Amino acid sequence: MENILANNISPVVQALIATGFTWLMTAMGAGLVFFFKSIDRKVLDTMLGFAAGIMIAASFWSLLAPAIEMSEAAGKNPWLGPVVGFLAGGVFLKLADSLVPHIHPGMPADKPEGVRTSWRRSVLLVTAITLHNIPEGLAVGVAFGAVASDLPSATLTGAVALALGIGLQNFPEGAAVSIPLRREGLSRIKSFWYGQISGLVEPVAGVIGAAAVSTMRNLLPYALSFAAGAMIYVVVEELIPEAQSSGDSDLATMGAILGFALMMMLDVALG
Repeated sequence: MENILANNISPVVQALIATGFTWLMTAMGAGLVFFFKSIDRKVLDTMLGFAAGIMIAASFWSLLAPAIEMSEAAGKNPWLGPVVGFLAGGVFLKLADSLVPHIHPGMPADKPEGVRTSWRRSVLLVTAITLHNIPEGLAVGVAFGAVASDLPSATLTGAVALALGIGLQNFPEGAAVSIPLRREGLSRIKSFWYGQISGLVEPVAGVIGAAAVSTMRNLLPYALSFAAGAMIYVVVEELIPEAQSSGDSDLATMGAILGFALMMMLDVALG
């Protein structure tokens, strides 16, 4: 079945379908605003920790490990390409954070990051999540594009596992945007709209990633590790600090462990 799907559907279309699913999960999380005006802080901390755990596990099993195997199979230094790509991914997100105006959930409105702007808080919140969804969509796209390389370390089921994991962690991200906006006075419709629109960048990034690595096989180790570095940047810079900010770190920590274990299980079982 895997060979049939890989042969009959192009990696770009596969990536589009997979990132469409990850966007849908963002929209479903944002849809919680129709049922709740606020979310218990302990629940939010656990969800954010869960998302962090999934992204950490996905960065290694779905991205870095295959990148190392691909470099070794190509007869190259097995660590050089992955290390360069990983660092480049982190630097890219740092530059984007420094230049693009945004504000993380829970941050005061008068302390936005990036260049000075007069954008409203709602726009800044959406920009933050949108900015950090780019590496997630890119990771899924690159994973599906890598399947076309016919390397043993790049499998369709492994790419599907990554998409499932990213989709699961997108659910709390959608809620983390829409519910705070509702609490600040926006209507349910507007809050939902802003929450789901933050995930639309993932299909765009996914298609670009799949198209790039499908045509340039030599980029694979760099592209996979680039996505990993960008995702780890998001985890360390945003998810973990936000999950720990309330002072009750136990639930966030256990959420991270659960998310890591679930992504590890998905990748090993399916990949």
